[in-house]
Amino acid sequence: MSDLTNINFDTMTVAEFETYLPDLFATGGGKVSEDPRFAKFLAANPDCAALVSDLETIAEYAQSMFEEPVHEPSDTVWSNIATKLKEGIGGEEDGLNGTENLATE
Repeated sequence: MSDLTNINFDTMTVAEFETYLPDLFATGGGKVSEDPRFAKFLAANPDCAALVSDLETIAEYAQSMFEEPVHEPSDTVWSNIATKLKEGIGGEEDGLNGTENLATE
């Protein structure tokens, strides 16, 4: 990990920013765009600002993959599943192997 304490953010080059970017994300909680130290640099370098925005979006979506689902299946879905299990999931005669309408409400 880079030592970020001696960086002059006002004179930082694009190449330096790209070198430090992984560490900036790691230490900044994934919100580099909200760090006031970079406001001037990102305003002067729109390509870097766009890169930061893209990386923040990717990080946000990646993090959401590990969160609990917001929506649980309704009681009706669970009831339909239980009914099908009790009936036995034969149903080959309808060509759907008994899986039709399991998720309907």
